[in-house]
Amino acid sequence: MTFKLRAFEFADALALAIYRATVGSTAQMRCAASIAPNIVEGCARRTEADYFHFLDMVYGSARELEYQMSLTYRIGFLTEQIYSSLRQNCEATFKVLNGLIRSLRSETGD
Repeated sequence: MTFKLRAFEFADALALAIYRATVGSTAQMRCAASIAPNIVEGCARRTEADYFHFLDMVYGSARELEYQMSLTYRIGFLTEQIYSSLRQNCEATFKVLNGLIRSLRSETGD
């Protein structure tokens, strides 16, 4: 499986998990829903520079989500079990995104 597809699949699973966990708690964490579509949009761009730009946005959104999850947990909107599960999902998404970015950068020499 290619890094592109894996990155999308992990981001998509993360968005689903966030939506399920945040029903009635916080819309801010739903920024996770922008991660998978931005991977798709970036992949559809005509230049590698555009693709890298979208991947940078995706990575920033994922890190923003990490903070929002922590905040939501500390406020008490998430149980420890759900927070732990979401963090694991988020970390897996970070790893795959990093792998995709590193792979593309090594291919292009950036």
